[in-house]
Amino acid sequence: SLRAVEKELLPGFHQFEWQPPLRNVSTSCSVGIINGLSGWTSSVDDFPADTITRRFRYDVAIVSALKDLEEDILEGLRYNGLEDSTCTSGFSILIKESCDGMGDVSEKHGGGPLVPEKAVRFSFTIMSVSVKAEGEKVKVIFTEPKPNSELSCKPLSLMFVDESDHETLTAIMSPIIAERDAMKDSRLIVTIGGLPRSFRIHFRGTGYDEKMVREMEGLEAAGSTYICTLCDSSRVEASANMVLHSITRSHDENLERYEIWRTNPFSESVDELRDRVKGVSAKAFMETHPTLDALHCEIGIATEFYKIFQDEIGEVYRQGNATREERRGWRAALDKQLRKSMKIKPVMRMNGNYARRLMSLEAVELVCELVPTEERREALRELM
Repeated sequence: SLRAVEKELLPGFHQFEWQPPLRNVSTSCSVGIINGLSGWTSSVDDFPADTITRRFRYDVAIVSALKDLEEDILEGLRYNGLEDSTCTSGFSILIKESCDGMGDVSEKHGGGPLVPEKAVRFSFTIMSVSVKAEGEKVKVIFTEPKPNSELSCKPLSLMFVDESDHETLTAIMSPIIAERDAMKDSRLIVTIGGLPRSFRIHFRGTGYDEKMVREMEGLEAAGSTYICTLCDSSRVEASANMVLHSITRSHDENLERYEIWRTNPFSESVDELRDRVKGVSAKAFMETHPTLDALHCEIGIATEFYKIFQDEIGEVYRQGNATREERRGWRAALDKQLRKSMKIKPVMRMNGNYARRLMSLEAVELVCELVPTEERREALRELM
């Protein structure tokens, strides 16, 4: 058999250990149709055709990603003037987790019935590695330069399941979540630069869209009167108060609220109960950190301004309610102007590229050409 030194040289083989050892984490990673055999196979290749998910063990995947960064980490230590041999503990890794449906991945022109095959992909990115040497401040020794690139985003699990199918999704993801929870309370010991070093791992689930956040945190689906995944605001409250909001929802609170929803301790009616739990009606099964990223901010702003531009072209402030035909005319004029001068094609759904180009000074000047009065043009330029 190979010696430890020789094993280290094998691609993808990295020795590591956990202190304390990870609790209740299975070593097997192939998950078959969930039937109790749990993907039992005699060799790697003959996994059964009815496998619905393939995944890496989370800790193995993290170690593999960490070993890829080995040189960057050592470089970071040297750059910060930290003595390589003294820094063996106090490292922490910040991991961004992402999960999204991939839509329909069925073969488009094979024979057979048209069943939509939906897939969901769960992946993670090592965002940064920092170290706290004794008596020193925390120093960041590695930061992922392209955190949103698909190259830095390591796949962990691929599931043939519709992201709306809550039951199957939770069943498949539960081992990932168990591994994640076990890793939070343990230290990873892995050799970096020839010395064993100990790492603590911090997870941040920020790579989820709103649909997935609602799914994982047990909130009502999109279109719910509770419109926000960050606070308890309802549609009515939000339209009355546009300014003062703070982030109040949390994973633990969602779990507590689900218990209230389940047990109804105050024997309230459905409506009262729903108001008490603010729309939490399923058990939150994974902690997420919902955020609003710059891209969606831009899309939101541009969507609003696209409407404002149309209203200004049609001078809505003078007449108020316009017919649908008139509005269509203003929109057509705006689209035509943008297409003619900036080569921006109209889009069905606002996307990032369109949003950025629409919010440029060039676009505003073009819109101003269509706005009839000078004072409104000035106002529009100022607003932009």
